[in-house]
Amino acid sequence: MGDRNEEAGERPAPPQAARRPFRLSLLTRWSAMVGTLLTVGILIALALGHYFPGQPLLVLGVCLLCVVPLSVITIRSQLKPVMSLYRALAGTVTSYRDGDFSFSLHWPYDDELRELVAAHNALGEVLREQRLNLVQRELLLDTMVQNTPVAMLLVADAGPIVYANVAARHMLNAGRKLEGHRLADLLERSQAPLRDAVARGGDGLFTIGDGEDEEVFHLARRRFHLNGRRHELLLLRQLTLELRRQEVQTWKKVIRVISHELNNSLAPLTSLAHSGAELVRRGQTGRLPQILATIEERTRHLESFILGYARFAKLPAPRLQPHLWPGFVAHLAGQVTFQLAGTLPAGPAAFDAAQLEQALLNLLKNAHESGSPPGAVTLEIRQAQDMARIEVRDRGPGMSDTVLANALVPFYSTKRSGTGLGLALAREIAEAHGGRITLANRDGGGLAVTLLLPAEHAKDMT
Repeated sequence: MGDRNEEAGERPAPPQAARRPFRLSLLTRWSAMVGTLLTVGILIALALGHYFPGQPLLVLGVCLLCVVPLSVITIRSQLKPVMSLYRALAGTVTSYRDGDFSFSLHWPYDDELRELVAAHNALGEVLREQRLNLVQRELLLDTMVQNTPVAMLLVADAGPIVYANVAARHMLNAGRKLEGHRLADLLERSQAPLRDAVARGGDGLFTIGDGEDEEVFHLARRRFHLNGRRHELLLLRQLTLELRRQEVQTWKKVIRVISHELNNSLAPLTSLAHSGAELVRRGQTGRLPQILATIEERTRHLESFILGYARFAKLPAPRLQPHLWPGFVAHLAGQVTFQLAGTLPAGPAAFDAAQLEQALLNLLKNAHESGSPPGAVTLEIRQAQDMARIEVRDRGPGMSDTVLANALVPFYSTKRSGTGLGLALAREIAEAHGGRITLANRDGGGLAVTLLLPAEHAKDMT
């Protein structure tokens, strides 16, 4: 900082208890100095008037020659530490602007400038603490980002990569730095599934490799503005281990449910077949029709059970076509009982009629099986902005928090004879249409199941 440290140095302030003379304000000091100079000038003029009477010009000239240099020397000596303090203040402000908060100032006089210096030092201390905390947080964040297994890429709108963590470097450039490279150039050297996933836009899953070497990744993308420029954050997460663990758990649950259902059906069939054979051996055929009818009923139940699983596993992509709600609801009312609430939308909606009918049949059947009075099972269809809102309501006991959290999971059921596929199939159908399903308990008891389907496709088809 140079000469600004002559009297107002950039060093830690001494303790407040050390060397605290009585307070002398700037106004008092300067008033005293001016008064002293005036007094000296008057005394000099009186003395010269005594020795050189009748010569006022000579007296004035000699007074000026004496008082003016003395005043200049005195004022400069008083202003020198103040000017040094101003230069020090300007220097520390420049340092603060450059991000250096390590300076502090010292003012030896107990006046108003001492308060200014104390406030300035307090500001520097606050800035130092904030800077230290910010550096610590940045260090922690960088450590977390660099050590996360999720590959992270920050790409500027023009194309170059602004930031990449260690996982991204290993995935795309053999561990070498990616900053400054263009994403398009790196994708040209990467595998085709990754290029296709990025080119599609949006979030999604993609698979690299085949057979035992197959790896599943999830791509997430978020766009935002940074420093006035558009940026995109790409997150690549490997899901192979998680999906394999989930797949194993799902297969175990499927096998357990199917095994349970098969045992419940085959054990009675075996017993009935043995009883029928024993009756034939004894010549007592009167009960055979009843036994055969029971065998047929259990066989049909088993057949419907297997078909339900097959239908869930082989759900085709929906064929979206425009349909009017009155005709669709009338066909649905011919298969299950419900009360229609409100007025049906007048405009068409695009959906797969067969799949949506299957989903609503499952929901209405669940509503009747909940213990709700038949007249309290209602269906309401409304048009809300660009979404078709389909709501099935009942007045049963509703669901507990645990059941609500797992009701949409495949194979989860609280019924002894349930397959756990009704709500799961409805969810699959809703999501295949680009919508979603929600469940909520109603005030006063009962459950409300809501299907939200996008309705803008119907506008494109009409």
